[in-house]
Amino acid sequence: MKSFEKVENIRDIRKKLGLNQIEFWSRVGVTQSGGSRYESGRNMPKPVRELLRLVHVEQIDLATVNRDDLAVAALLKERHPDLYASLKKEAKAEKK
Repeated sequence: MKSFEKVENIRDIRKKLGLNQIEFWSRVGVTQSGGSRYESGRNMPKPVRELLRLVHVEQIDLATVNRDDLAVAALLKERHPDLYASLKKEAKAEKK
């Protein structure tokens, strides 16, 4: 999934993860009532959609990511795209 793509079936993602609305939405900084509205079809802001993707689809623990990590990843992607792609593929393979 690309950044900022529309996330389909949010409720299905949450249920597949076995989380209630409070557990699911609090991990991306959204209240239960706000999350309920998004699950019912209300338009979700792009930053919330991206956080949802990172946390619940990509399974990234945001508490472990810091500014330096993001800067290194951006430089690696920009200056060594082949190495970045190779490492990304290897990381996905290890997840499985």
